[in-house]
Order: sequence, then C-alpha cells, then structure tokens
Amino acid sequence: MGSGMSWIGRMREDVASARLRDPAARCGLEIALLYPGLHAIWAHRLDHALWRRGWRFPARLGSQIARWLTGIEIHPGAEIGRRFFIDHGSGVVIGETAEIGDDVMLYHGVTLGGRTRDAGKRHPTLEDGVVVGAGAKILGPVVIGARSAIGANAVVTKDAAPDSVLTGVPARARARGAGESTSRILSVPEMPDYSI
Repeated sequence: MGSGMSWIGRMREDVASARLRDPAARCGLEIALLYPGLHAIWAHRLDHALWRRGWRFPARLGSQIARWLTGIEIHPGAEIGRRFFIDHGSGVVIGETAEIGDDVMLYHGVTLGGRTRDAGKRHPTLEDGVVVGAGAKILGPVVIGARSAIGANAVVTKDAAPDSVLTGVPARARARGAGESTSRILSVPEMPDYSI
C-alpha cells in the first residue's frame, strides 16, 4: 500500500471520507455494508495488488466479479489514491492507465476512458481533490488539475489547469470563481446557446 497504513486503517479512512462527503450517510456501519462505491474500491485494492505482482488473470477476474456485484468497473491496472469516493456508483468505468489522486470524488455514470487502441498511457489523470459530476466522460490521456470540478454530463478531451471548472459538450475550462459552490457546478450543467 505504500502509505504505512494497514488495510483496516485504510478502510476506516474510506468510511470516514464517505461520511464526510455524503449528507445521507447516517453511520459507519451502514456505509461499510451498503455503499457499493466503497466495496468497489476495496476490491480494486486487492485486484491492483495482484496486477502489480503479475497475476493478471486473477486480477481481471476479481475486477469482473466486483463489477457484477457493484455496477462499477475499475480496471486492476488503474492507480488510485487515498480517500477516493464514488457516490452511488452505478455505471462508473475507470480504464487501465487511469491515475486518480487523493481526495477525488466521482458521481454515478462517470467514465475515465480511452480514445485510442495504442499501447501506453491512454486514460485520464485526475489530480488531488478533483470532483466529477454524474454522467461526465473524461477521455484520453488528459490531465485534470488539482481541485478542479467537472460538471454533470460534460465531455472532457483536453487538459485543464488546477482549480478549473469544466462544463459542456465538448467541455470548456474556466477558472473557478472566488467562493463558487462545487455543488452548483455539479448539479446544473451549463447549456449551450442555441439561439440564432
């Protein structure tokens, strides 16, 4: 695990992180037993350990079982930091070369996908503190800077600087305004102007 923290310590940290981020969370036991996003990340840690040791088939098998049980697909090769939280989770897909920093949060239906079949880095990198709204698609080896927010249903195919807000199809990045609410960004996608 590299952080010096035990598996149980990491699980407790995950539960505390979920409780902090989800206003519907009532107690740690409920979170540990009933949150598929946590179950998916816990399974991923085991699968990732197998993947790194070269046990590719058992790692892929484990990730498929976790997908069937949680509705969340995380490739065992993906690198994921601490306190990662997937709210609701259904339909989330995280590709093999994705890299996710600490304190990142995804809502349901998010895809961290590729745009090419070439070998090498082909999935996104989300730096620390990034929040991604429901249904957003981040495609290709793009880098999303720390503390950025990606709005619901945005389609991101270009890098973004830290503290960016990305909305639209295709997504456009802008600097986050002083005191701008992340929840507003995630719940009200910016609509294109269809006027003539």
